Amino acid sequence: MVKFSMPLMGLMLLCWWATVTEAKYIKYKDPKQPLGVRIKDLMARMTLQEKIGQMVQIEREAASADIMKKYFIGSILSGGGSVPAKRASPETWVSVVNEFQKGSLSTRLGIPMIYGIDAVHGHNNVYNATVFPHNVGLGATRDPELVKKIGAATALEVRATGIPYAFAPCIAVCRDPRWGRCYESYSEDHKIVQAMTEIIPGLQGDLPAGSKKGVPFVGGKTKVAACAKHYVGDGGTTKGINENNTIIDFNGLLNIHMPAYRNSISKGVATVMVSYSSWNGKKMHANHDLITGFLKNKLRFRGFVISDWQGIDRITSPPHANYSYSVEGGVGAGIDMVMVPYNFTEFLDDLTFQVKNGIIPMARIDDAVKRILRVKFVMGLFENPMADLSLVNQLGSQEHRELAREAVRKSLVLLKNGKSAKNPLLPLPKKAPKILVAGSHADNLGYQCGGWTIEWQGLGGNDLTSGTTILTAVKNTVESGTQIVYNENPDLEYVKSNKFSYAIVVVGEPPYAETAGDSMSLTIAEPGASTITNVCAAVKCVVVIVSGRPVVIQPYLAKIDALVAAWLPGTEGQGVADVLFGDYGFTGKLARTWFKTVEQLPMNVGDPHYDPLFPFGFGLTTKPTKQI
Repeated sequence: MVKFSMPLMGLMLLCWWATVTEAKYIKYKDPKQPLGVRIKDLMARMTLQEKIGQMVQIEREAASADIMKKYFIGSILSGGGSVPAKRASPETWVSVVNEFQKGSLSTRLGIPMIYGIDAVHGHNNVYNATVFPHNVGLGATRDPELVKKIGAATALEVRATGIPYAFAPCIAVCRDPRWGRCYESYSEDHKIVQAMTEIIPGLQGDLPAGSKKGVPFVGGKTKVAACAKHYVGDGGTTKGINENNTIIDFNGLLNIHMPAYRNSISKGVATVMVSYSSWNGKKMHANHDLITGFLKNKLRFRGFVISDWQGIDRITSPPHANYSYSVEGGVGAGIDMVMVPYNFTEFLDDLTFQVKNGIIPMARIDDAVKRILRVKFVMGLFENPMADLSLVNQLGSQEHRELAREAVRKSLVLLKNGKSAKNPLLPLPKKAPKILVAGSHADNLGYQCGGWTIEWQGLGGNDLTSGTTILTAVKNTVESGTQIVYNENPDLEYVKSNKFSYAIVVVGEPPYAETAGDSMSLTIAEPGASTITNVCAAVKCVVVIVSGRPVVIQPYLAKIDALVAAWLPGTEGQGVADVLFGDYGFTGKLARTWFKTVEQLPMNVGDPHYDPLFPFGFGLTTKPTKQI
C-alpha cells in the first residue's frame, strides 16, 4: 500500500483546484483583460459557423430568440417603421430586445447581439420620442455644440428603449437638392458637415485622452454606437438621383465627400455604413479599393463596416440577380456586417460555401469578426448585455423637448423681412385684433417632422406622435385677446373680407424618404402656391416654408412680405413661434444655396456659374423684443 505524505496530498489538491479554477476562468469574459487579448481568446474558440453568424444583421420581423441561438446571428435591426407594436412603450421595446438577447446569450459562447435602429433626428421610430430638426436645419444653426447635445439626448432616448446602436449620423455632402435624402445632409459644404460630426461624441461619449486613432469608443450604458454614413459620395450623384452614380475624380471625392469621415474616425466612430451609390460606375458595396484600401488601411478605421439594407443585393441590376456574386463582391470588398435583412439562411449558406471553397479567404472572415467583436467589447455589451428600465423616463423628456425647441429656433433662416428694409414685418406683434394662419403645413405635425418619423416615409396628420404644431404654437404665443383664425386654403375674397391684421402662411413639401423624395421640379406641394397667392395679395403675410431643401419660391417672392425657411423642424413647433414673435432673434444662416430655378442645378457655393436667389451663408437677423 502506497503511503502519501500530508504535504504531497496538499500539493495535489492545490493542483486540482487550480485546474478546476482555470477551466472556469474564461479570458474573453474578463473585462480586466486587454481588448486585444479578449478578442483573440474568443476568436480562437469560434467555429466558422459562429463567425459567419456574427456577420449577419436581420430585421426584427425575421428574428426570434430561437433563430438567434440556432444561427449565432450577430445583430438585429428595426428598419424604418419597424416596431413591436403601434405606439409601443419603452418598456415594451426593452422587453422585446431582451428576449432576442436571451437567445444570443444561450449560445455556446454567449456572444451578445447588437440591436440597431435609424435614430436620425432623435429616436424617430418611437412613439412619444423627441423628434429633432432634420440635419438640413441643424446645418443652418452653425452650432456643433448644440448638435453634440442632440446626440447625447438621442443616445439617452435610444437606450431608454433598450437599443445600443443608432444608424446616425448621415455625413453626406448633398450637392444637388433634387436628391430625396438632401434633408439628411447638414450642408453642401464639407466644412459644415465636418463640424457637425460633433454629434458623434454626443452619441458615443468623448474619446478618452490618448486613445488609439481609429479604435471605436462607446462610453457606457447611456451612450450608443454611432454609424457614419453613407460611404462615400452618396450626396454627389448625377441629378441627385438616389443610389445613382457619383461622377468625380479622386481628388474631388477626397476634398468634398471624404473629409467628414476623417473627422468621424478621429472621434472614435464605431461603425461606417456603405452607400448604395456608385463612384464612377463602380458600386460602393463592391469597392475594395475604397472600403479596404482607403477606409480600413489608409484611414486606419478599426470599427466595423456595415452594408445598407439589402445593399449587397443591389450590386447587381436587377437586385439579387446573382446573389452568390453579390456575397463575394460585398464581403470581398471589406463589408464586415451585412444588413441582409430577411433571407439570412441564403447568405449564411453562400458565404459558408465560398469560405470552404477558398473563394473568400478565412483571413477576410477573421477581419470582419474581429471588428464586430471589438465594437461589442468596447461598448460593454459582454458585461451589460441586457437592457433595463432605468432610462425609460428619458424618452420624450421635457429637457430634450426644450433642447429640440432651441434647435428649431436656431435653425430658422430669415430670407426676406418686409418689402423694403425700412419696414420689416418681423418680429410679429403678439397683440393684434385678428391673425390669419393658413397653409397645408400650419397644423400638421407629420409634415413638420418629415420622412423617417414613426414610418420610413413619414406620415401626415397630428396623431402620429406627441408634439406641437406651428398653429398651436402661434395660439400659445399671442396675447389672450388676439383672435387666431385658421383656414388651410382660403380664397382671395375670404381674406379680403375678414380684415386680418396680418397672416402667417405655412406651406412646403409632404414627407418623403430616399428615392420617393427625388424631385426634378422641387415645387411647393399643392395647394401651397395658391394659398400664398390668395393670402399675400390681400394682407401682409409671412410665409414659412417647411421643406427638406430649398424649393422654387422665386415666382412668389415679390408678393411675400417676409419669408422664413423652417426646414423640417420636428415635434417642437413652439420654436418657430418663439422667433416669429420676437422672444428670440433670427440667427440661422443658409447651409445650402437657394436656387432661382431648377435649371441652374447642380449649383453650389464656389461654382463658376453661381447665381442664386439667396446665397450660401445668407440669413437676415432680428433682435429679441420685449413686448408689452
